[in-house]
Amino acid sequence: MKLTAYFREFFLRNGLTLGVFLLTAVAFWMLVLILLPQVFMVDFSLRHNLPPAAVGGPQDVYTLEHFKFMLYGSEQARGSYNTVDLSVFFRTLLAAVFVTIFDFALCYPIAFFLAKVAKGGWARLMVLSLLVPFWVNELLRAFAFRIVFGNTGVINAVLIWAGIIDQPIDFIRENIALYAGLSYAFILLMIFPIFNAVESLDSNQIEAARDLGSPWWRIHWRVVMPFAKPGITSGCTMVFMLSAGALASPQILGGPSSLWFTQIIYQWFQTGNNWHRGSAYAIVLLASTIIFVLIMMKVFKVKLGEIAG
Repeated sequence: MKLTAYFREFFLRNGLTLGVFLLTAVAFWMLVLILLPQVFMVDFSLRHNLPPAAVGGPQDVYTLEHFKFMLYGSEQARGSYNTVDLSVFFRTLLAAVFVTIFDFALCYPIAFFLAKVAKGGWARLMVLSLLVPFWVNELLRAFAFRIVFGNTGVINAVLIWAGIIDQPIDFIRENIALYAGLSYAFILLMIFPIFNAVESLDSNQIEAARDLGSPWWRIHWRVVMPFAKPGITSGCTMVFMLSAGALASPQILGGPSSLWFTQIIYQWFQTGNNWHRGSAYAIVLLASTIIFVLIMMKVFKVKLGEIAG
């Protein structure tokens, strides 16, 4: 009954033509662009990598071979774990957590300043300053970071000029450029959810806490952050998921000894010509990130509806 009443109100508010169009567009987006690709990916991950002539034959059956390969490696290596792929997998998740924490520490003050301090033209200038750099293509921004952090880049040149260092620091090999590039790539996805949440907070609550003698850190810890928790969770979720699934930045900014899990997936699809194993690795990454996010939501007592709202 509630669903019927909702659709009746929806069509009354939008009209029959626009209502049908909106529902069709949403259904197409959910089914064709989200659900079906994931279903095909799961199906691919559970089948043998067979030549085209054998597809659909008696050998084309479901198997867990590709998931076992990620755990144990080849048949000859069974009995020991696939330490290479597993170490890259866990290192990628850990790095994504680090990028998320760094982005939150960087973006929370900016979001609060935009929401509660900046006014008028100053606020519009700050928003424009945040948006304009992202008009540049992601690949160009990644290459720009590689130039800036290079041995002859701006950062090393300034440090040498200031007498802080004698020899250039290899920021690429140390993965500093990679973490900086990933953190910068997703700052808007952290800033604006927090900004939207903090902006709706009644400033009188902040003033009341200040009048009662609370220091600034306690005001944020006990008043602002609990209120903005849905926005914080939304921003952290998007940054974590996109950092763990990034490919362009690790390819361009990663050092010679660094490897992102998405690069292994890419290699199975392109170099290894094994779409089934690549699909299995991709499903593992997707499932792991979703489970991790759900666990964090449980720990911090945030509901999915609060994030979506």
